[in-house]
Amino acid sequence: MDIAKCLTLIDLLCAGEFPTAHGRTEHGESGPGYHLVALQTSGEFWEDDGTEREETAAQYEADRDGLVERLTDRWGPPQHFSLRSVFGRTTEGEDIPEPWAGLSGHVPDVHLWEAAGTGRWVALGVSQWDKELPFQLLGVVTETDPP
Repeated sequence: MDIAKCLTLIDLLCAGEFPTAHGRTEHGESGPGYHLVALQTSGEFWEDDGTEREETAAQYEADRDGLVERLTDRWGPPQHFSLRSVFGRTTEGEDIPEPWAGLSGHVPDVHLWEAAGTGRWVALGVSQWDKELPFQLLGVVTETDPP
């Protein structure tokens, strides 16, 4: 993983405008009040006996932690924010705003900062939709407060 490239992309998203409608962008997906980008994506695990998946999970957490260290230097220690209860509230029909509702379906928790001077939140999390599917290290920039 290229940490400098990831930090540059996070800076770009922090400075960028939010679109008026949901859609794909050159960096990932965006919508009113948020940008979401896959900073890194693994291969799939269809033929894996579980060994590669475990190693990849550990590597993605280590890569996330490396970015956490760099962002902590900028904005101080992050909040560790669980999205499990957000997912439960979403499935019970509560209207949770994006990007939080969508993230809660595949990201169990995020490291979260309020980016000083921007009015935006920055979150890092590791996503995996299912055990055969790729891991993704996600970066989120949003003006929507966490629920």
